[in-house]
Amino acid sequence: MPIKVQRDLPAREILENENIFVMDEYRSLHQDIRPLKIVILNLMPLKEDTELQILRSLSNSPLQVDITFLTIESHVSKNTSANHLNQFYTTFGEIRRHRYDGMIITGAPVETLEFNEVDYWEELCTIFEWTKTHVTSTFHICWGAQAGLYYHFGLPKRRLEKKLFGVYAQKVMNRKIPLVRGFDDVFYAPHSRYTCVDAEDIHNCKDLIVCAESDEAGIFLCMTESGSQIYVMGHPEYDRLTLDKEYVRDKNKGLDTDIPKNYYPGDNPENRPLLSWRSHANNLYTNWLNYYVYQATPYTLEDIPDDKSGDP
Repeated sequence: MPIKVQRDLPAREILENENIFVMDEYRSLHQDIRPLKIVILNLMPLKEDTELQILRSLSNSPLQVDITFLTIESHVSKNTSANHLNQFYTTFGEIRRHRYDGMIITGAPVETLEFNEVDYWEELCTIFEWTKTHVTSTFHICWGAQAGLYYHFGLPKRRLEKKLFGVYAQKVMNRKIPLVRGFDDVFYAPHSRYTCVDAEDIHNCKDLIVCAESDEAGIFLCMTESGSQIYVMGHPEYDRLTLDKEYVRDKNKGLDTDIPKNYYPGDNPENRPLLSWRSHANNLYTNWLNYYVYQATPYTLEDIPDDKSGDP
């Protein structure tokens, strides 16, 4: 799939070196096709790493995607340069009158805080409400999923006794759902979090369908019946070395973090980690784009209905 990004986005050169088709604004204008417009709210501290991971995950479909990166106005990023944000990101105030085929809301390292203690919570709530009428389907990741479940359905998060950290087996729970089409019965996905939304609360929510669940890590994937809201509790977009970098970071901070589970061969951090989740991660993003964005969105974005049936 051709991904349309700004010509000088740093992630572009890396993607091109991986033989991933990336086009700039000039070439896009000369194609007689309407690309899917996807806005990515990047709440992760290392934004350039997350840009690369998500763009790589979106690259396995024949659909053309036009990417807009969104940053929060009510929070100052400490780990990404202001120059990068000013050059490649926009703010909600600049796009709030626009409509999008799809949106991705990433995780954020604020999960140990109560939602209303997060300095940008009010702005995020405004964005959550805006997605109901301006986005065909929204894909929530990790803390972004927990925050979305709390805002839309009132489901609380709970602090875990110890950090859930590693690569865990997930079981497909409802094979008729197109979101998991092509998945094996059991697949793997990375998790890195201190909190969870209890599986019982999600199962008891009449507005949610559970698509994949783990005996160890809890519910991995759930969604509304229409597919306008997708919730992913882990990090399928992670690269091979992301958990390794987090483990080293935690150790350097003196945190009591266990070795990531099912990650290093022989549980030896000196060994190169196994990449055991990439194919299903790619399938997940491709299925989302195909069945819940491309198949569901109107050709004219202004025709996105203000009241999407079946959702709160």
